[in-house]
Amino acid sequence: MRILIATDGSTYSKRAVEECCRLLAHPAEAEIKVMSVFEHAYVLMAEPVAMPAGFYQELDEVAKERAGEFVTEAADTVSKSLNARGANVSSEVLEGTPAQRIIETAREWNADVIVVGSHGRGFWGRLLGSVSDAVVHHAPCSVLVVRDREA
Repeated sequence: MRILIATDGSTYSKRAVEECCRLLAHPAEAEIKVMSVFEHAYVLMAEPVAMPAGFYQELDEVAKERAGEFVTEAADTVSKSLNARGANVSSEVLEGTPAQRIIETAREWNADVIVVGSHGRGFWGRLLGSVSDAVVHHAPCSVLVVRDREA
């Protein structure tokens, strides 16, 4: 079974990683990819103050670094929980729109299931564009959306 875990480093994502580990009955038969996606910082044309050269590049570098930290933390959690039972864990940091990149990766990697956390924002979150909602509606495979019980 190929399991794609998408994380943004939030407590909701961490809960999804934990739940995936808890539910996985046969880790030795699983191939798990942990991923995080960062978006470019876009230049605003109507900025009231001119930004120094390289400001947006620095923002991109920080976002990529943070995404790498999120992936490393989640992959470590999965490895500690499942490697003793034989799971194969890899990780990847991508750039782009999170929902779109998660769906593309699932399709290219032939994932059997995608695991994501839900921020639980209800109607307004869906109206404003929830990543988990977009993944559920456009994924090429099953999606497990994990809610934080304490949220």
